[in-house]
Amino acid sequence: MLKNSLKLALIVLALLTSGCGSLGEKPDETKGWSADKLYAEALDELQRGAYDKSIKMFEKLESRFPFGQYAQQAQMQIAYAYYKQNEQAQCLAAIERFIRLHPNHPNVDYMYYLRGLANFNDRKGLFDFVSAQDPTERDPKAARAAFDAFKQLVERFPDSRYASDAQDRLKYLVEAMAQYEVHVARYYFRRGAYVASLNRAQNVVRNYPASGSVRSALRLEILAYDALGMEQLRDDAKRVYELNYKDDALAKAAEAAGKPWWKVW
Repeated sequence: MLKNSLKLALIVLALLTSGCGSLGEKPDETKGWSADKLYAEALDELQRGAYDKSIKMFEKLESRFPFGQYAQQAQMQIAYAYYKQNEQAQCLAAIERFIRLHPNHPNVDYMYYLRGLANFNDRKGLFDFVSAQDPTERDPKAARAAFDAFKQLVERFPDSRYASDAQDRLKYLVEAMAQYEVHVARYYFRRGAYVASLNRAQNVVRNYPASGSVRSALRLEILAYDALGMEQLRDDAKRVYELNYKDDALAKAAEAAGKPWWKVW
């Protein structure tokens, strides 16, 4: 009798233990869903902003139907969901994976575009962003990475629907990177690091010749040469400036006041 009771207790214990293992676990609602239904539901979650849930659903779709028509689309949507969720590292990893696996996909141009956006970290419209934040405060590494991505898109897919917007962003990024260099050049100049200031200013003239920051960069070159006692190079830079900016109102006002225009900050 004792032996039978012991067996019964062990059976009950085993049942309780197995029950505890599943305690609190919800059944997978997507089990048995078709690829069509799983994709539609995942897309619906994405569109309503439930990014975590949509990512999990797209991952299940890719895992269950790796060779189906939705697998590659799911990979793209996962990257987009991470982008919308501000998860830059995961977004870029998903993009790189897609480009590596599907370099000839008909929509791979979108992934290049999304890579640029992820680095650009644009949560608003391009020109809304310009008015909301000083471009010189942006991370220059991210700006360069975004520039490279948009440049690749424009060069590889000139007829892409995203090429025009990428061109606009490239123009903005050129200005942002040039302004950043001028910002740093001024920082060095004010602290008496004239060689470092000169190098930064020259970088603008050399690498961003079409930028609106070239005028400021040339002024800093002149000031840095003067501070270093390099008069011939200072005068050469002055001639370049005068040749390109004859209409400089600030320079004319300084000359009218009897001051050297190039010393006006």
